[in-house]
Amino acid sequence: MATYTIRTATKDEVGLMVEWAAAEGWNPGLHDAATFHAADPDGFLIGLLDGEPISSISVVRFGPRFAFLGFYIVKPEHRGHGYGLRLWNEGMKFLDGRNVGLDGVPAQEANYARWCFRLADRNTRYEGTTTGLAADQPDGRIVPLSDVSPADLLAYDDALVPAPRHAFLRGWVGQPGATALALAEAGRIAGYAVARPCRVGYKIGPLFADDAPRAEALLRAVAAELPAGVPVYLDTPGANSAAHDLARRYHMTPGFQTARMYRTIAGSVIAPPLDRWFGVTSFELG
Repeated sequence: MATYTIRTATKDEVGLMVEWAAAEGWNPGLHDAATFHAADPDGFLIGLLDGEPISSISVVRFGPRFAFLGFYIVKPEHRGHGYGLRLWNEGMKFLDGRNVGLDGVPAQEANYARWCFRLADRNTRYEGTTTGLAADQPDGRIVPLSDVSPADLLAYDDALVPAPRHAFLRGWVGQPGATALALAEAGRIAGYAVARPCRVGYKIGPLFADDAPRAEALLRAVAAELPAGVPVYLDTPGANSAAHDLARRYHMTPGFQTARMYRTIAGSVIAPPLDRWFGVTSFELG
């Protein structure tokens, strides 16, 4: 009888998980594996059948009370045998006592609901090109994110997300090939954006800003820094109608949706200010 075991994934195995995600059509970033692993080296589980990796889940912790679940994958030839459920159970035990978020395909909402996850919002992926987005001339308020105090960046991000994610963010904004910009006014950050190279084109996320005009300025400035004519993707929260208006204004076309769901412990409320989220950071780590 085949032996199925579950353990913490190594850094190289997180890279394998990213490759599985690419095979599923998720179009991950070229350098996501190292950034994700650094966020929580113990937060990735892998299932092995007779020593061969066949399944994965990420259970990355941000602070003492919040975590984000992703990379829930079983290789196609091994589906239908309960391996995914056993891995899911291990992940849930790992996160016991924490609030947990995930972005899942809508078809799986009912399954997640059985584990007490509740729908909070729906994200839509928009696709366009840098040709249609790039700013015509520089905006003097927009500077490289490296010019901004790291403490100011972390403080700005802390106010917008369910839990501090400092280790993750430091790696995310410095990925090889990434463009990271801030919009600064009167000595303070009023928004920031990161575009990272992916298997196809670039994903822009996060795109956080105090309001829609600032988000538009950042979006166009980021696009102007990328190669001409390449695809760009922006994942917009359903609760932010201004984000959808912005994407459509530049003829970006909507594609698939994900369901943002949370499982909360008693007395907890997860309600980030989505009116300032114009682009989700990632579907894998929130």
